Amino acid sequence: MSHTTLSQATTSEAATPRGAHRSTSPSHPHVKGDTTAGRGTFVTACLVGAAITAGTGVWLYGTVRGHGHGTGRESTGVGGHGSGASSVQVSIAPALTVTTASPRSVVWPTHLEASGPIMPWQEAVIGTQVGGYRLVEVLVNVGDTVKQGQVLARFDTVLLTAEVAQLKAALAQCEALAEQAEINRQRANKLTGGVMSEQDILQATTQASTAKAQVQSAKAQLDAKEVQLRYAEVLAPDSGTISARNATLGAVAPAGQELFRLIRQDRLEWRGELTAPQLAQIKEGQEITLTLPDGSPAKARVRQTAPYVDPQSRLGVVYADLEMGSRARAGMYANGRVTLAESRALVVPAGCVVIRDGRSYVLKLKDDSATPSVALQPVTVGRRVDREAEILEGLAKGDRLVVQGAGFLNDGDVVRVVAGTYPTGGSATSGSGEGTLRELK
Repeated sequence: MSHTTLSQATTSEAATPRGAHRSTSPSHPHVKGDTTAGRGTFVTACLVGAAITAGTGVWLYGTVRGHGHGTGRESTGVGGHGSGASSVQVSIAPALTVTTASPRSVVWPTHLEASGPIMPWQEAVIGTQVGGYRLVEVLVNVGDTVKQGQVLARFDTVLLTAEVAQLKAALAQCEALAEQAEINRQRANKLTGGVMSEQDILQATTQASTAKAQVQSAKAQLDAKEVQLRYAEVLAPDSGTISARNATLGAVAPAGQELFRLIRQDRLEWRGELTAPQLAQIKEGQEITLTLPDGSPAKARVRQTAPYVDPQSRLGVVYADLEMGSRARAGMYANGRVTLAESRALVVPAGCVVIRDGRSYVLKLKDDSATPSVALQPVTVGRRVDREAEILEGLAKGDRLVVQGAGFLNDGDVVRVVAGTYPTGGSATSGSGEGTLRELK
């Protein structure tokens, strides 16, 4: 009886349409074996669900395959090709377009770079040599070029002229008295026989000597006043350019007050500050190329180096005379470069070098033509000239490096290499993207 009931239940399940609602309650509650019938119903439902799932998977696989062929993309099926398992489409991130270049070996000069102020070689301070007289003429201004001995300013000389005349009269009086005293002395010495006592003769001699001394004193006073009269004209002590003027018309200046400053012979010097090891490499006569604040160049030549190093800054000073004709002005702060020697260097475009976490890296192209990717390579950077950088460690001459786009890449990123032009003047010559860079001469 039980076997008969199970067959009937199975036949009933097979005859039931797909998707039709079927009650799981027993149709014949008085028939034995209802538990066995419930189990058969569950097994049948599982089989039907598996069939529906398999059919849906086959339909999706065909749809994805057709879409992939239509768009040019491929999908990877899970469970192997040709199987009925479901497939998952894998999307690949778009590759960044980059240009590349290879390191090159060049000969670069070795430089020492320093900075320092541009100062006058010597700046003369011109002041008053007489005090208490009024300034009546100021003949020059800042920036004027003057010659040695040229009059720069004049003081009022009326009082000085009168004093000179007075001293001349006093000198003439002293000379007359001295002449009379000398005659008296000579007469006294000629008288003999007790006509004049010894005391009188000695007195006449003393008066003659005193009168002569008074003449010398009057001459000295006259000379001093005449010097003051000459000092009433302020003269240029040397040829050069007036760099400062404190003289004011009508002012009564005390003795020693500064009136002008003069850059002697228009000579300027650069005072570069270098460390002790750098200072030891500088020789007299070496040429220095200066870069002025406006970007213009200036030439200078080493005259001497300081005999000591500042104990606070640990820097020494090199003195270099500037050549005439540049735009250099006293007080400017300029950078200087001294060429010492030449050496060979492995250089790359400066755009290849990226900074990550305080270190220098380059993006090196991996040797895989099918799917080009990059590797982050640490390097040690040395000198920089124009738009190129020297690589001391981390690269070989045949490596290919990313130039344009390096700053947007990370280790392992996929790239697409194209030809490009670099700021150094070189351009890529082939589809590989390897550039021909500018050679230094």
